[in-house]
Amino acid sequence: MKLTTAALGGLAAIAGVAAHDLTQRRHSLLRTFPVIGHGRFLVEAIGPELRQYVVAANDEERPFSRDQRRWVYASAKKENNYFGFGSDNDMEQAANYAVIKHRTFADVAPPTHDHAAEQVVLPSAKVLGGPRGRRHAFRPQSVVNVSAMSFGSLSPNAISAINAGVGIAGALHNTGEGGLSPYHRQGGDLIFQIGTSYFGCRDEQGRFDLDRLAALVESAPVRAIEIKLSQGAKPGLGGVLPAAKVTEEIAEIRGIPVGQDCISPSRHGEFDSVDGLLEWVETIAERTGLPVGIKSAVGNLAFWEELAELMADRTRGVDFITIDGGEGGTGAAPLTFSDSVSLPFRLGFPRVYSIFARRGLTDDVTFIGAGKLGLPDNAVVAFAMGCDMVNVAREAMLAIGCIQAQKCHTDTCPVGVATQNPWLARGIDPALKSVRLANYLMTVRRDLLKVAEACGVLHPALITVDDVELLDGDGGGVSLRERYAYEPGWGELGPALAEEISAIMLGTAPQGGEAPESADAE
Repeated sequence: MKLTTAALGGLAAIAGVAAHDLTQRRHSLLRTFPVIGHGRFLVEAIGPELRQYVVAANDEERPFSRDQRRWVYASAKKENNYFGFGSDNDMEQAANYAVIKHRTFADVAPPTHDHAAEQVVLPSAKVLGGPRGRRHAFRPQSVVNVSAMSFGSLSPNAISAINAGVGIAGALHNTGEGGLSPYHRQGGDLIFQIGTSYFGCRDEQGRFDLDRLAALVESAPVRAIEIKLSQGAKPGLGGVLPAAKVTEEIAEIRGIPVGQDCISPSRHGEFDSVDGLLEWVETIAERTGLPVGIKSAVGNLAFWEELAELMADRTRGVDFITIDGGEGGTGAAPLTFSDSVSLPFRLGFPRVYSIFARRGLTDDVTFIGAGKLGLPDNAVVAFAMGCDMVNVAREAMLAIGCIQAQKCHTDTCPVGVATQNPWLARGIDPALKSVRLANYLMTVRRDLLKVAEACGVLHPALITVDDVELLDGDGGGVSLRERYAYEPGWGELGPALAEEISAIMLGTAPQGGEAPESADAE
């Protein structure tokens, strides 16, 4: 049988690959197993996809399991996000598994309908900037908001979708440290983040410029300012935007060279002490009138001890503190930093909160939690420990189409979320995806409200550390109070704040009914 030209060409190509593999020195595997060794590299390259779609069970994939992603996707699309046949979680054997303890009898009860309470406003129990008397203090109208993700890290279409989505949901959108772009002006209120490079508020030499900051926040719907000290996924390091993502547009917004890695410093240039930080906070707040807070991961506690000590006389202070857990995400970080440098949220937050609680300062500060808190069960734990609001990042990305491909650092995100490639970014329709983000945010708030009412209270900030138990994986469990050594009253709102938020919610939250009484009912 005569071989066709195509077949001969194929054999020649295989022979050429074999010859190359046998003579090259870079890969031992290919020198020993020419041609077929390439199969190993192919399987390795598509390993994440194989695990995601074929191998992994519903509850085991990280950072978000298949069940968690399915819940976010269904919530964003307003599809049925209920689960049948019971939990996939191994709650009998899992350590630190959180169980929320409902009340049999209470003055409030959650409505049963699956879409009930989706349109209910779920505001913060605290007025942001109120205790410090900021001119533009306000009560955030959503306890669930979108965390810092910069334009540059995310695509123009992704930022546009997120900003328009928070506008629909009445939430807040943190700009991230990459500056304020046109895509942040799609109808959503903003928290402007100031990082170590001062993008958006710096002069030609890269130094902070207060006049430029004031002009910027006056030109946009900025409601608060967040000073980024560190990030849970890469604490102690500045931001990194790979050269492939530094387009002309991003370079213009940030004031940096095109096509070069954008490396932010690890430390701020405007202060080098806690005292200097507080002076800078007060300077910015006085000039802009906005609430000013900080974002940080948790490591050495000396910083937090000194901060609380200097705030104790109430002459200076931050208006809010965002605690970012070490399990939080990033577009790019060294593995050691993302895996091992900062405390996870459930360890870091209570250590910081307790420092302020001992000095009686917790009602003066709005505490915001971040780090996989866009799942209602995790968020409930955060509220019980003393959080007033939670920020979501990767969950928001999932809501607008992220498939957890984990290619954020390569500029090749296949769904256009974390890329500056115009062809890939066009995959996101901001008009459609903004609605999906809004649906997701409203669903999280709905579930938080329902769980709160199942615990007998009108707002998730009223859930206490005694309402949540952590199982130990060996047949026992302890309350959050016992696990984190919370003293009486810790994690709870002061009486005036609790009464105020209860009154607000009593007039707006739908209540579940009760079965009709019989004539002989007790």
